Amino acid sequence: MTTDPALRLSALMGLPVVYLLTHDSIAVGEDGPTHQPIEHVESLRLIPRLAVLRPADAAETVSAWHAALTRTDGPTALILTRQSVPDLGACPLDTVARHGARVVGPSPDAPQVAILATGSEVALAQAAAERLGAEGIAARAVSVPWRERFAALPPDERAAITGGAPLTFAVEAGVPSGWSALTGSGDRVLGLTDFGASGPGDAVAEHFGLTADAVVQMVRRGLDQV
Repeated sequence: MTTDPALRLSALMGLPVVYLLTHDSIAVGEDGPTHQPIEHVESLRLIPRLAVLRPADAAETVSAWHAALTRTDGPTALILTRQSVPDLGACPLDTVARHGARVVGPSPDAPQVAILATGSEVALAQAAAERLGAEGIAARAVSVPWRERFAALPPDERAAITGGAPLTFAVEAGVPSGWSALTGSGDRVLGLTDFGASGPGDAVAEHFGLTADAVVQMVRRGLDQV
């Protein structure tokens, strides 16, 4: 991944350019820590007029491409993973452009918690939601490929996606600072505050605590504090 000056220039000029960026974050562990840009996604989100889309699976990637190709007021950066990700189900073509988010997996009608995630971490959120459900904690997993679009939704539309859950959590393989506006607390965000390490991607993720178990533990702590 790179933040080429051309990207910022296209944003400044409002050009509808699409940038395709791959190999994000610590899952490229075999390439070493210098290739694990945990800060880039959040940095890109700070660029005005740039839409940053991090889809979770193939169907969501199609929807993200649709959003990118129909934008006319600025560039779009598609952030894709290198590793395999599971199929999370159907995603209507206009979902990313309209809502920036979608519910994934089995979901209770009145969840106690909503777990937001992007890209390959959506599978972690879904696995954590299922484990929490087995413990009697109603949890909804929400994929948020376009965070800024989701954050800009009217409160009632956003609540329709999160199920009106009293507590919101987030997980992303990057610096966590930007998610606090949606969760209400940095303690309810699981992210990375240091660069990765050399090793297989799954082993590196486990080493840094980016696992479904860690998401479950974060949710439990959050509920205990209420």
